Amino acid sequence: MIAGVGGGVVIAASPATGRFAPAAFWPDGRRAAAHLAEAAERALAERRGVVLKREAAGDRAAPSRERYDVAYPIQANGKICGVVALDIAPRPEPELEAVLRQLQWGSGWLEVLVFRLGATRLEPGSAEAARQRLQIVLDLVAGALGHERFYGAATAFVTTLANRLGCERVSLGFLKRGRMRVRAVSHSADFGKQTNLVRAIGAAMDEALDQGATVVYPPRAGGPSRVTRAHVVLACQHEVGAICTVLLAEGRRFVGALTLERTGDRPFDPATVEFCEALSAVIGPVLEVQRRDDRWLAAKAAEAVRHQLEHLIGPRHMILKLTVLGLAAVVSLLAFAKADYRVSARSVMEARTRLAAVAPFNGYIKEAPVRAGDVVRQSQVLAVLDDRELRLERLKWLSQVEQYIKQRDQAVAKRDAAAAQIASAQMDQSRAQLALLDDHLSRTRLVSPFEGSVVSGDLSQSIGAPVERGQVLFEIAPLADYRLVLQVDEHDIASVAVGQRGELLLTAWPADSVTFTVETITPVSTAREGRNYFRVEAKLDRVPDRLRPGMEGIGKVMAGRRLLVWIWTRQAIDWVRLKAWAWLP
Repeated sequence: MIAGVGGGVVIAASPATGRFAPAAFWPDGRRAAAHLAEAAERALAERRGVVLKREAAGDRAAPSRERYDVAYPIQANGKICGVVALDIAPRPEPELEAVLRQLQWGSGWLEVLVFRLGATRLEPGSAEAARQRLQIVLDLVAGALGHERFYGAATAFVTTLANRLGCERVSLGFLKRGRMRVRAVSHSADFGKQTNLVRAIGAAMDEALDQGATVVYPPRAGGPSRVTRAHVVLACQHEVGAICTVLLAEGRRFVGALTLERTGDRPFDPATVEFCEALSAVIGPVLEVQRRDDRWLAAKAAEAVRHQLEHLIGPRHMILKLTVLGLAAVVSLLAFAKADYRVSARSVMEARTRLAAVAPFNGYIKEAPVRAGDVVRQSQVLAVLDDRELRLERLKWLSQVEQYIKQRDQAVAKRDAAAAQIASAQMDQSRAQLALLDDHLSRTRLVSPFEGSVVSGDLSQSIGAPVERGQVLFEIAPLADYRLVLQVDEHDIASVAVGQRGELLLTAWPADSVTFTVETITPVSTAREGRNYFRVEAKLDRVPDRLRPGMEGIGKVMAGRRLLVWIWTRQAIDWVRLKAWAWLP
């Protein structure tokens, strides 16, 4: 795993003298230990990893090259029991730190081995036995991890363990609802969960769980005193001579148990019991993780809920309790509290009546002192039409009247009745034209019929432009006579009724609200931005002086008091109902 290693040595303390001496070399025997001695001695003295830089001599053709000596101590029970030293090629400082970390992790199994064998007080011949036991533990863990499903891993584990320890039967159980449930039995792919044997094994596991310790039957001389009633029943009913039940732990809690059974001539000695306890400490978390992962999703969710409830009801976890209490308060508020339900809609002010000022005849604009948005008084001039052509036309027809009078007088003098009548008729026609021209001249000045606001019309940029008879030049709305038009979405129109009151905020004055009352709901909808809106007309309770037609805002109609949860979820629920109705056959 470490690149560029030229040699290595493991130095261990002698069991007899306690002195440190080389125990293993790589690759060329003792030749690798000479130049690593300094780094190893410093690591032993300083009780930490060290890195020493040195120059390594090359051959005649190549000059000396730079090398590093790296050493890391091995500790067990707070004592230095050895050191690992390597000769490596040069590399950057971060990679040197990585090498020290790899030495630390790689030597961990040596620390565990020393701890199991009693540090530096190992007896001759015990190292090989400890190595074999460690190998068994690693093989069992590897066998369990080699299966994807929990049942296969558990069955393979108990079968292998039974074969390695010479047991007649090994059973594995896990805690469920306060009692042990047997999940795997060695040399058996299928076993009945309600058989007498399984119930007896489960009772033995429960007996060990109740005492929170390993139970061995028959009890060892000088060993701890344990209750073995369930173990006696298991041994008598199923002809088992020796039983050992070891608990499996994950963290600070017990999650399962191992029950090992042998014949009477092979009782469980202290070494075997100690091995089983060490094995349970390693394999327990592994099998528990596999068991939890190999469950249905509903079971995982139920257990997660149960754990959260335990945290909620049990001690500690104050933040969780406060969070749940706050959520419960919010849910209670939403479920029982009521508030005013208001239907929001875009609104615009309109004049209730409008008067159109139209051109009385074909002419040209002479003056236009007002335009849209101006407030005008009654009889105030809105626009003046050019009357020069009308006056010239009036002079023309006035001369025609004088001419026809003379013709009539001449016909009367000559006693020509027919000519006199024709002249009189032409004279009446000319006088009618004069009356029409006088009427037009009297209407060249367009005035406001009442005090109001000019809603539309701007002729200030059209002086001298022609206008046609009947053309609308201005629209005037009376002051203080407005109606509010709300565009209510079709999803909310069912909640709006005539007589309901509401509140309006105009864009021009968002800090000043105006109340109103709904008067009319029109049955005609208009489409805008992909949605349908109904026109709802309302009357303002008071009309501000600065209010003008065309002002927009947001109006809210009071539609009664409803639950807060209904107000906030109504649109989503209605959407789901419509979609469900559309999807259902």
